[in-house]
Amino acid sequence: MARLTPAEARERTDADAVLLDVREAGEWTAGHAPRAVHAPLSGLAAGAPLPPAAADRPLVVICRSGRRSREAAALLTARGLDAVDVVGGMTAWRAAGLAVTAEGTAG
Repeated sequence: MARLTPAEARERTDADAVLLDVREAGEWTAGHAPRAVHAPLSGLAAGAPLPPAAADRPLVVICRSGRRSREAAALLTARGLDAVDVVGGMTAWRAAGLAVTAEGTAG
């Protein structure tokens, strides 16, 4: 499975991909990347469909540290979707100085 650094992830989402945040609701509301789409891993693992904003687009999957996003990317790839993982998750995203917002529910 392909893995991207946070900077590579941002480049890909600036181009055409959707940043899919698979953390749970409390983590999401505490802060997420702008324009990210929320789809908790627990729902995806239970067979939930992707949010409409993520349908038919390449996916860059992120969580807090990278463990859940790896699992989600593997699950989505097994469904036949184009999904890659962000190494280090939101922890690395913040450390790279990339934007984080706690406003709204982008996606």
